[in-house]
Amino acid sequence: MRVAGYPDSYYAATAQGLHEYPRLDSKARADVCVIGGGFTGLSAALSLAELGFNVVVLEAERIGFGASGRCGGLIGSGQRKDVLEMEELFGYERSRVLWDLAEAAKTEIRNRVRKHAIDCDLQEGQLVGIHTPRYLGWAAELATALNERYDYPHTRSLSHEEVRSLVATDRFIEGFWDSHALTLHPLNFTLGLARAAREAGVRIFENSRVTGYTRSDPVTVSTAEGSVEAAFVVLGCNGYLGKLESRVAGRIMPINNFMIATEPLGRERAYELIRGRFGIHDTRFVVNYFRLSDDHRLLFGGGENYRAGFPSDIRGFVRPYMLKLFPQLGDVNIDYWWGGTLAVTVNRLPHLGRLKPNLYFAQGYSGHGISTAVIAGKLVAEAINGNPERFDVMADMPIHLFPGGTLLRYPGMVLGMLYYSLKDRL
Repeated sequence: MRVAGYPDSYYAATAQGLHEYPRLDSKARADVCVIGGGFTGLSAALSLAELGFNVVVLEAERIGFGASGRCGGLIGSGQRKDVLEMEELFGYERSRVLWDLAEAAKTEIRNRVRKHAIDCDLQEGQLVGIHTPRYLGWAAELATALNERYDYPHTRSLSHEEVRSLVATDRFIEGFWDSHALTLHPLNFTLGLARAAREAGVRIFENSRVTGYTRSDPVTVSTAEGSVEAAFVVLGCNGYLGKLESRVAGRIMPINNFMIATEPLGRERAYELIRGRFGIHDTRFVVNYFRLSDDHRLLFGGGENYRAGFPSDIRGFVRPYMLKLFPQLGDVNIDYWWGGTLAVTVNRLPHLGRLKPNLYFAQGYSGHGISTAVIAGKLVAEAINGNPERFDVMADMPIHLFPGGTLLRYPGMVLGMLYYSLKDRL
C-alpha cells in the first residue's frame, strides 16, 4: 500500500496514526523553532512543550520521512562504541557517565511508549553475531565489564552452538546477548511522538522545507511560503542537513543504507529462522541487521553506498546479503525494499552542540540513532530550559572535521569504506 508523501517501505505500509499536518504559509512566532520532524526534533519539541515552551516544528517532507521512519528499528545499549572502546578513549569515569546517558535513552523510549500509548511493537532483546576470529573473546570481556563495572547484569556471551540455536545461520562463530536492548517499528514510534507533541501544544508543519535562517536574536527561520520568529532554533536534520548549516556540515557525512522485507513466512518457518522477536546484527564494518516483524516477515538490512542516489535495484542489491546468512530463503519473495540516509562522524560518536547566538544541533548518530537521537532531543530541551549539564557531557565529545570538509569528504570516505568492506569479505 502506497502512502502519500512517504517512500514505499514495509513501515509505511503498516503505519499507525498517520496524520496530515499543514504547510507553513504565513508568519508565526514561537519560543523555539525545531527544524526536522524525526526522532531528534520531535523528542526536543515534546520535551520543550512539557517544560512550558511554545514550539513550532518544520518538516521538509512528512513526519518520519527520513531515517526515523526507515531504519532497522534496533536499539542497542550504550553508545555507538562499546564501553571497552569508550574506556580507552575517555577513561572509566567518563565512559560510565556516557553509559548512564544511553541507559536513560532506553528508559525515555520505554516511558514515552507507555505514557502516550504508542503502538510501535516494542520488543526486548538483541543478539550480536560475531563473524570473524578477530573478535573471539570480545563478548565475554564486554559482558564481564558491564556486569562488574556498569551494574548491568543483562548480557552474556554465547557459544557458536548457542547462537545457532537462536538464529539459523552458520555464519556466527560466537555471540553477545543483551536481554534489555530493544526493537520497535520506527515510523510508528515517530508518528506517536508527533501525536504526543501535537497534544502537548506543539504546532507541526509538513512540506515546509527551511530555506535559511538569520544569525540574529531572535532568529527568523524562512520557508518558501512562510517564516517563524523564535528565540531558539533546534537543528535536527542529521543526514538530510544538506547545505543548511555550513558550520557543522563538515563534521558529518551522509551515507545510504538499504532494507528489504520478505513475504510473510508463517509463524513456524519464521521461528525456525529466528527463535524470537529480538534484534540481531553482526560485527562487520558494513553491518547486516535483521529481525522478525509481528506478521512473521524477515526485515533485513544490508549494504551501503556513499553517493547521492540509491541503487536502481535495491531488492537485488540487498537480497544477496540476506542469502549469505540464510541460503534457505532462496525461494522466498521480497515484498518491500527501500533505502534511507543517515549521517556518520569520523569517530562514530554523536555530534551535539550550540552555535551562536541561539542554535542547538544534534546529529551524526552513525547507525545508533534511535536512542541517541531521542535522548539528544531531551538534552537540548533541558539546555534551552537552563539546565545544560547533561547536554554538555554529550557536547564535549571530540568530533573531527572530515578531511577536506564537505567538498572532499566523499572520495576519502569511499576509499576507507571500500577497504573495510574488503576486510569484511576476506
